[in-house]
Amino acid sequence: MLEKTFTPAEMEARLYAEWEKRGFFKAGRKPKAEAFTIVIPPPNVTGSLHMGHALNNTIQDILCRFERMRGKDVLWQPGTDHAGIATQMVVERLLAQENKTDRRTMGREAFLKRVWEWKEESGGTIINQLKRLGASCDWSRERFTMDEGLSRAVLKVFVQLYREGLIYKDQRLVNWDPVFQTAISDLEVETRETKGSMWSFAYPLVDGEIDGISEIVISTTRPETMLGDGAVAVHPSDERYKNLIGKLVRLPIAERLIPIIADEYPDPEFGTGAVKITGAHDFNDFEVARRHDIPLLKLMDTQARMISTPENHVPERYNGKDRFEARKMVLEEIEALGFYRGKEDKVIAQPFGDRSNVVIEPMLTEQWYVNAGELAKPAIRAVEQGDTAFIPKNWDKTYFEWMNNIQPWCISRQLWWGHQIPAWYAPDGMIFVAESEAEAKADAAKHFGHEIELKRDEDVLDTWFSSALWPFSTLGWPDETPELKRHYKTDVLVTGFDIIFFWVARMMMMGLHFMKEVPFHTVYIHALVRDEKGQKMSKSKGNVIDPLELIDAYGADALRFTLAAMAAQGRDIKLAKSRVEGYRNFGTKLWNAARFAEMNGVKRDENYDPLAARVTVNRWIAGEAARTERAVKQALQDYKFNEAAGALYQFVWNVFCDWYLELIKPILLGTDEAAKAETRATAAWVMDQILLLLHPFMPFVTEELWQQTAERKTWLIDSPWPAYKGLGDREADAEIEWAIRFISDVRSVRAEMNVPAGARISAVIVSANAETRRRAAAWENEIMRLARLSAITFEDQVPKAAAQIVLDEATVALPLEGVIDFAAERQRLAKELEKIARDMAGIDGRLNNPGFVAKAPPEVLEESRDRKAELEARKAKVNEALGRLG
Repeated sequence: MLEKTFTPAEMEARLYAEWEKRGFFKAGRKPKAEAFTIVIPPPNVTGSLHMGHALNNTIQDILCRFERMRGKDVLWQPGTDHAGIATQMVVERLLAQENKTDRRTMGREAFLKRVWEWKEESGGTIINQLKRLGASCDWSRERFTMDEGLSRAVLKVFVQLYREGLIYKDQRLVNWDPVFQTAISDLEVETRETKGSMWSFAYPLVDGEIDGISEIVISTTRPETMLGDGAVAVHPSDERYKNLIGKLVRLPIAERLIPIIADEYPDPEFGTGAVKITGAHDFNDFEVARRHDIPLLKLMDTQARMISTPENHVPERYNGKDRFEARKMVLEEIEALGFYRGKEDKVIAQPFGDRSNVVIEPMLTEQWYVNAGELAKPAIRAVEQGDTAFIPKNWDKTYFEWMNNIQPWCISRQLWWGHQIPAWYAPDGMIFVAESEAEAKADAAKHFGHEIELKRDEDVLDTWFSSALWPFSTLGWPDETPELKRHYKTDVLVTGFDIIFFWVARMMMMGLHFMKEVPFHTVYIHALVRDEKGQKMSKSKGNVIDPLELIDAYGADALRFTLAAMAAQGRDIKLAKSRVEGYRNFGTKLWNAARFAEMNGVKRDENYDPLAARVTVNRWIAGEAARTERAVKQALQDYKFNEAAGALYQFVWNVFCDWYLELIKPILLGTDEAAKAETRATAAWVMDQILLLLHPFMPFVTEELWQQTAERKTWLIDSPWPAYKGLGDREADAEIEWAIRFISDVRSVRAEMNVPAGARISAVIVSANAETRRRAAAWENEIMRLARLSAITFEDQVPKAAAQIVLDEATVALPLEGVIDFAAERQRLAKELEKIARDMAGIDGRLNNPGFVAKAPPEVLEESRDRKAELEARKAKVNEALGRLG
């Protein structure tokens, strides 16, 4: 006997342990079957499950469970990323707390040993959290981006790309984090709006006044960088400055002469139209400086403190000053020199390190780079010719935009935790790149004619470098393993839009270069999970929803189904706890339906054949099950998870629970034993179909019911996906749908017209044909019970004071005289229409106001449009109710 209440907490851990113990998640269980492969986007080893992980992994698990049931040999390849800067930061903080030391005091070897210890102690947190979500990964194959096999792959790739001329060293601008003293990727830079200022300075012309101009005024939000200016740029079409191009201005404080150059970069309409060019500390300026061979003068050290050198002409008094202290000094001196031309306070977009929380400095440094432009060419072609498709399709435009404008990829980081770059330096600076120190020494000895002391590059590789190899390195590459042959290329990558460039594009480049084939045929880009108001979740806003708290409160199934039901392609998810609670109730509804069936003698009949059903309602429900299976299967194949979940919800809650179980109650309580036996067998069969179809979405409750509702030798997770032939009976469908429409329309009228819930009213059917009369007689008891009617009669004319319903060729009239006050009801509905009109006018006023539309956050606009749609639907309902009053 099923327990009265459904308790996820006890059930989930027990079932998951059984699935793991029995090896249901392992690849290779069906060696002759078609393979289906997904590689997990490896979460950071420092991470904890957040709502983005929950959505991403729910979608992957739905696909894997679905394809496993469809008979495929599924590999869901799990693993974690070593997360260079994040992990190093965690361990450094830990060291400071434990014994008041730091990594430099410890030394590299001892520090790395401590990081590995931390990884063994705490690095599995997110894996255990993924298990709580129900993720059915093949955990026996779990990988780590710094494990031995993946490290070997990284070495091979680096060395090969270097020898092919696709990895090289160069001096370019990078995002420099002064706290961690390393280059960081764009993804680790967080742009924040802050209160700032735009200061204007004058640079005097060396030759005095020309065309009435004796100085050029520039504006900057970073005055300290003016000390590194190498030129002033103006647009070639700017008539004001055409005779000044090629002339010199004097740079105050630094007392250097710099040229006025013509370039397309300045906007003649913005400010004075003249722009200072600080090539070593601004990304746009760097490109301008390179085009015009302007000197790149570095102003700061690795901690963003000013440096004074003979090359940069920065006065000695600035040496060692913090950049913001230097800013104050520059402003004071510019004003004292008479070159200050004003200040405008404004909100500026400023780059911050997402972990250090300090302003990132564009910095000219020597780093290792990948020639991404060359590697991108086949990756662009692959998407153009359809070898890999993006879903939703519009994301391929983003992919092409990034790839066609790709810059060299900076792959070195000034950290200790990560893959140390396999490059060794001779005393004269000669570089030897090899997979091992012994190989590098041998190459050096061959080059110099004798053994020589080499020093290894201290930098490590960007975390994204090893992640780019994930689809093939996890399968054993560079070895020719059976897994690599069977599972590459993989099937679908499920990921967020924010890493299309950082990860997806780089996997495409590396996969095509080293495997000569794309890493996946489909990239499914899921949306963001926002709060219920549509705002992005952030700790600073205090609106972060913890998925583990939701699992504790409502169960993993409820969270999973919520995310799937809301995962419409291209539309962000507005998540409210009430939605998760609602889908918890859906699980409870299913549980209660199973209890109802059990209490009414419903038992599984192994010999049951739905095609042999004779009772109309049973033929109908069997057809509904088959239609639902087709809808769910098609939606999953099209990656329309919300449509699949919607079809299941509609079938389980509305069709099965609300209608089928209600319609069969008289049969189960009746005296026709043959009909009763068939109905019990049908109900048991339909319950099984529900569990099979729903399992990928709600694996725990479905598996528990599978085990509890019948004596079986099978596990639901390992059961085949349903396949139906010949189910669906048009006559049964038409008849049951007619009865449902009759009942539903009467219920709607009762609700719209405020008919008291306990009032029994009669129904008069006018102009009924023979089939309608037959159906009404056949279903009279069920219609009267479920629509709360006192009688069903047939007349030639519609009675007075009756609400009318059109039902095929007939009209169903509900006499309401004495039940409701028609005049008062008309007045109430008219007032409601007036309120709807006022509310809609207010929304239209906002949406038709260009100023409001331009300034309002997207979530506010969406909320307004959604509210307008609700009002329009309600207006139609009220007008319909008024029409029925006559």
